[in-house]
Amino acid sequence: MTEVNNLKPEVGDTIQIIHMLGEPNQEGLSGVIKSIDSMGQLHGTWSGLAVIPEEDVFRIIKKEKDI
Repeated sequence: MTEVNNLKPEVGDTIQIIHMLGEPNQEGLSGVIKSIDSMGQLHGTWSGLAVIPEEDVFRIIKKEKDI
């Protein structure tokens, strides 16, 4: 998992995409994780693309429990 905070992403967390493999236009986008599928991919409000923790670099900027 390439999460720069070393925290486990959870539904409700806000993340920022640092690098998405093959998708440079996604870099810098942020949003809330709405679901995590059976393959561990993160789906949320940043775009229609899933963040793949094994390939993409992101950081959690707010944990859901902090709200």
